[in-house]
Amino acid sequence: MVQLCAAPVNPADLNQIEGKYPVRPQLPATPGFEGAGLVTELGENVSNLTTGDLVIAPHNLGTWRDAVAIDAGELVRVPAEIDPVQAAMLKINPLTAWRLLHGYVKLEHDEWVIQNAANSAAGRAVIQIARELGLKTVNIVRREELIPELQAEGGDVVLIDADKLRDKVREQTGGAKIRLALNAVGGESALRLANCLAPGGTLVTYGAMGLQPLKIPNGLLIFKDLRFRGIWINKWYDNATQAERMAAFGPIFEMARRGQLKTKVEATFPLRDFKIAVTRAGEGKRDGKIVFELCT
Repeated sequence: MVQLCAAPVNPADLNQIEGKYPVRPQLPATPGFEGAGLVTELGENVSNLTTGDLVIAPHNLGTWRDAVAIDAGELVRVPAEIDPVQAAMLKINPLTAWRLLHGYVKLEHDEWVIQNAANSAAGRAVIQIARELGLKTVNIVRREELIPELQAEGGDVVLIDADKLRDKVREQTGGAKIRLALNAVGGESALRLANCLAPGGTLVTYGAMGLQPLKIPNGLLIFKDLRFRGIWINKWYDNATQAERMAAFGPIFEMARRGQLKTKVEATFPLRDFKIAVTRAGEGKRDGKIVFELCT
């Protein structure tokens, strides 16, 4: 048995509630792809966990609840030093960021990565993990006030998403050859990222915040030989072996334990205030995640 302690309200949660997510559970259903809690009871044959362990719940659970009985093999034990609220947000955005930086291009120390939606939870995780790995980031945002904030978090270059972005990136990076671009927006923003890539570069899409499709000119394929990939972290997690999962979680946990990987939280709510929480999570210009705090 696990008592849930915290569960964020992610865009994917809202999409599923609205019927816009690829996975549609049978109703009635409990929302929530992400969460963490404390083990309160153990079955007779459980040997990998102890009572009181902090664990990350699987994404098919429905984490907006107080407690649940679940197979121990589906849980991931978290170091006790990590705050439960932060632990609840390690499985989607930080894990996505880790895979984005490890799964597509073998990057060398001091290489540059460019991303849009850099102020999102995943974008901030990219900044923090890239810094830990010795990589440099070009971070594209839509609001001027975000520039000093992301610079303070470790973003090497922060620019406004606008025309002539390629020229500004060249100027700020000294003409560096950028081989990896991370797209969470789509549409014209994704095209501007693609134009910043060096020949043979790769653009990985993991979100579609702009609700616009990717439209890639033939010339970028023919003359620049660009690669276009995508990732859905839940599908990667389902297909990964336990060893592959823990190879990613290990350094993520270590960074979180040291306070080097942290998701910004705007507000926490009890589950009874779910209408307020969900409404706020769906609004723009938030200052961090909205999280259900389920145990005190």
